[in-house]
This record gives sequence, C-alpha cells and structure tokens, in this order.
Amino acid sequence: MNNAIWLAAGATALGTLLIRMLPLYWMQRRRSEASVTEREAAIPAWPGMLAPLMIAALLGISLAPQPGSALTWGATMMGSLATLSGWYTTRSLGLPVAAGVAAYALVVMSGS
Repeated sequence: MNNAIWLAAGATALGTLLIRMLPLYWMQRRRSEASVTEREAAIPAWPGMLAPLMIAALLGISLAPQPGSALTWGATMMGSLATLSGWYTTRSLGLPVAAGVAAYALVVMSGS
C-alpha cells in the first residue's frame, strides 16, 4: 500500500481518538476539581447534546447521494424510511442504522 494511505488512516484514527478522548478527559478533570456537593453541577449540558448533534450532522451529509440517479435517490429514500421506522419502533440508534444501511444496500444491489 501507498504511504499516503497509511498516513491518512493514521490521521483519521488519531482524530477519532481525540474527538472522543478530549471531552472525556476534560469532564473527568472538571469533576475531580469540584467538591463532592458541586460534582453534579460541574457537568455542563453540552456533552449530552453532542452525540445527537453529530449524528444529525452525519445524517445531513449522507442523505444526498453523490451520483444523482433515480436508483441512488430511491435507495436513499428507502434507507431513510427504514432508519426512521426502526428508530420509531426501538428508540435506539444501533438497530435502526443497521436496518437503514441494509435497506439502502438491498435497493442498490437489486437495481444493478
């Protein structure tokens, strides 16, 4: 493999680690510096909102297919419907996303 691919993979892995590690480290430090009675108040509200906001950002990026053909738009619609109905049923993230990816793949594979 080319060295540029390894550098890109390493940079991606490091960036992903830092995105997860820095808020955790910051929160642990902030909680350890607070007194016992202030620990709950030391936790800000934004970490609880960060994960759903990142998922919404990824959803917004991934909804519009790159080659704008009827097949990819149909697959995107079916994947979105499967994800939304799965979320409505389970109120979780893992299974609905897997169902949406499977629905997208089935439509694309059946159209090829």
